[in-house]
Amino acid sequence: MTSFAERNGTSRRAINAKKRQSRRPSRLGAVAGATPKPDRLKDEEAGFPTLLKRAWETAVDAPDLRTAVTALLTLDGHVPADVQLRALRTADEAALKVLCGISWREEDLAAPARDTLERPAFLGELGLTSTGRIVIRVPSQGSLADEENLVDGVIEVPWSAQDLLDYESEVNRAAARYADQVVDCRQWLAALGTQARDELLETVRESALRTAPFVLHQEGKLYTNFREGNNLIGKTLWAGHPSETFSSLLGVEMERWSDHDAMLVVCLTLLVRSAGAGRIEEANGTQLTLDHLAFMLERTRRNYNAVPGGEPVPAAPTHRVEALNSLAVALRERRVGHVLPNAQLYREIHGALMHKIERLAGPYGEASKQREADMTARLRERLPLTGATFEELSASLTASPGWLARPHGEFDTGLEALVYETVSGATDVFEADFAMSRGMRSIPELMRALREQSYAEITKWDITDFFCCVVPAPSAKRHYEDSVLQLADNAWAMSSRMQYNSWHFIAGNLPKVPAVVERDHFIPPTIPDVAFYSDQHHHGHVASKVRFSIRSPQSVEVMGQKFNGFMDLRLLRCDGTPFNESDLLAAHRTSGFIASAMSAAAALVAAGEDIEVTAFDSEWHLKSVQAAAAGAKQPHPVS
Repeated sequence: MTSFAERNGTSRRAINAKKRQSRRPSRLGAVAGATPKPDRLKDEEAGFPTLLKRAWETAVDAPDLRTAVTALLTLDGHVPADVQLRALRTADEAALKVLCGISWREEDLAAPARDTLERPAFLGELGLTSTGRIVIRVPSQGSLADEENLVDGVIEVPWSAQDLLDYESEVNRAAARYADQVVDCRQWLAALGTQARDELLETVRESALRTAPFVLHQEGKLYTNFREGNNLIGKTLWAGHPSETFSSLLGVEMERWSDHDAMLVVCLTLLVRSAGAGRIEEANGTQLTLDHLAFMLERTRRNYNAVPGGEPVPAAPTHRVEALNSLAVALRERRVGHVLPNAQLYREIHGALMHKIERLAGPYGEASKQREADMTARLRERLPLTGATFEELSASLTASPGWLARPHGEFDTGLEALVYETVSGATDVFEADFAMSRGMRSIPELMRALREQSYAEITKWDITDFFCCVVPAPSAKRHYEDSVLQLADNAWAMSSRMQYNSWHFIAGNLPKVPAVVERDHFIPPTIPDVAFYSDQHHHGHVASKVRFSIRSPQSVEVMGQKFNGFMDLRLLRCDGTPFNESDLLAAHRTSGFIASAMSAAAALVAAGEDIEVTAFDSEWHLKSVQAAAAGAKQPHPVS
């Protein structure tokens, strides 16, 4: 893509000189990388390590074992307990059921009566690992400190003679169940033959590569493409890497596959078949077995069948692979053919464990309607639109879209004004610390490249060919030492990251020519999500204190082609009350309104208009934040 500066007559020497300058708002004009020390030093204890320590302290102070275990399962109230329960190894799961009456398989188990005066027959241990998983020292096992990377010490757990008998019975049943599932997985894979297995491996490998990082367990074995300990394809390991699990299995006869690998590949296959690669993240942080898979698919089946109409999906008669495969295929068919057209799905993200849960949204209630009413009233005041709902505003826009291509207020195009006013309004109406929306700067260039089928060219466009308008609440500076400059720096950092997201997703909409396949990209998101405690792992979220968020991606049609994830609206809170479902539903309609404007702009470009977004660079964000802090009028964007 020819840069905007070049098209405006700026020399390449001037362009390169500007590239060597810092784009951080607080250092505009300074040479990039010339500061004697970083502005911010990474705090190794920030985020997840601090949460784990706090959860462990709560457990140590608990009055009894069950309360201590509950504190660890929920990480002191930060995640649903069932996620951690489904992360337990077979022995640990059996031990917790016997000692505490806690199990994800059965509800409302009574807490066992414990005689604290009885002499223990065995002294076990309870610990928390640095990955956030509960571990238990069971009979015939050594000290946890010798086998695990623990957050701190251990809590001693006395076992009675009856506990030992009950545990032996429980763990034997669980081990037999797991062994039977392993045989089932191996037989199912063996029946496919080498060629079909390799095709299946290619599918799960591509799915792992094109989705966000995940962490899965197989008993004590960890499978992950996230940071340390990588053994699956992702940002660190490439296809064919000697440590990459899927590549190492290609062409290999089943006799040489480990039981763990067989279970992993079967379960990932069924997850992908049920809803695509995004379903993998719904297993994040758990044991990946047929029982756990059946739990997830059954929960999904009940959600999908709750949408009126269509043919309900029957329950799987067993937890055998073939039965679960039939269920996965049926779920995907109902999802695509009936659920998505007639209901609103979204994902609930629990940042501490990077775990996602697909939810079926309820009705669009009064709280959502009030948010929408406040947003539309604000937009009617500032934009040449009429209507009391987003649907009516979009209809007004479609009837008379020409102003999107002309200067409006302080902006060079009405499209820029619409994006800014909607984002700014969202910051206020949703009581967010930040709101933002991203997109492509030059729809004309995208159309040209599509007409010429220059897909390789599109993959080479830079993140600066995309934009993101970030509007913080002036009060958000309280999170950054009450500094307006720090607030502007964080707004720009978010903007840059969102530009990267647009860059990262666009290739996922293109034909799979070699340049697209080779280019790093994720499958574009299609449903919204609400996140809790996302300031745990993501370095940018930790640094910018992003705790609660809503993301609402939308597709935009360009030259008859649907681009999923072309834009989104994001709302962030650094502390306080989490966003809820009613917020998400109203935010999703808000982002849909921006998407309709972008589609209208694309139609104008197809009819001969030239619409480019030149606002929302680092200098714009600095002046915007400063003006808002001073209560001044929104500054003119800098070309």
